[in-house]
Amino acid sequence: MNNRTRGTLEMSAAMMISGTIGGFVVLSGQPVLDVVFWRCVIGAPVLLVVCAALGMLRGILTPRLLAFAALGGVAIVLNWLLLFAAYSRASIAIATAVYNTQPFILVGLGALFFAERLTLTKLMWLGLAFIGMLLIVQAKSSAGYVGNDHLGGILLALGAAFFYALAAIIAKKLDGTPPHLIALIQVCVGTLMLAPFANLTQLPGDMATWGTLLTLGVVHTGLVYILLYGAIQKLPTHLSGALSFIYPIVAILVDYLAFDHRLQPLQLVGIAAILLAAAGMTLGWTLGKKSEAPARAEQAGE
Repeated sequence: MNNRTRGTLEMSAAMMISGTIGGFVVLSGQPVLDVVFWRCVIGAPVLLVVCAALGMLRGILTPRLLAFAALGGVAIVLNWLLLFAAYSRASIAIATAVYNTQPFILVGLGALFFAERLTLTKLMWLGLAFIGMLLIVQAKSSAGYVGNDHLGGILLALGAAFFYALAAIIAKKLDGTPPHLIALIQVCVGTLMLAPFANLTQLPGDMATWGTLLTLGVVHTGLVYILLYGAIQKLPTHLSGALSFIYPIVAILVDYLAFDHRLQPLQLVGIAAILLAAAGMTLGWTLGKKSEAPARAEQAGE
């Protein structure tokens, strides 16, 4: 098996697993803050073993690296908190679709702070995503477990996308740093950041809940990071960007199969518009011209 094939399988597996994270978050029945805390606590030793085995703990850590990785860790933890909170308000499918506005927020931040040029093509994709957002906002969700704060859930998902984009910008300052090590620092920061607020006096009392939390820590954090970053090292950017869209598709299917969330026609059109626009931005699609270089930032993790 050559590197490209192996990377494709790793990326596909990482995205399929990531697509199920919303289901485990909802099924855990735990407060969002506690879910993210246990994800960090359980995921940290898994990533520590991987980093130690790959020799990433010797002669690499510097004060500068730790500072930027810790800052990125704060952004990633806020990203998780907001996204997980959005699931119970706007549904997994809609929150995931809105979360995929990340490329546009990244482009906006680049134009605002780094004077990066906004092309007509980028503005076209941004306009399509905005139309998709309007269609989703004006429609109402019908999932049985979803609360009454539909608009609040959408805003939380947008906030999560903003912090993901912020983490991606910070990651550029760490170019050349092993991504597994960055992930380890991030979950350690998350553990320290959330420990004062986590509910440690009333721990979950049933094995089913602990099973979901262990899965979120070991599988959705440890294993996904290993597969994801292993794949990124083997694949060209355009292919890893294309395969990343397995994630929202699986999330939408999980929402339907596990929770019987039936999307309304306008919601389906809105979701399709956002994902199409995100794919166009990510893969550098243009109208009648040769594709631009893909704009997908290195994955910061879901």
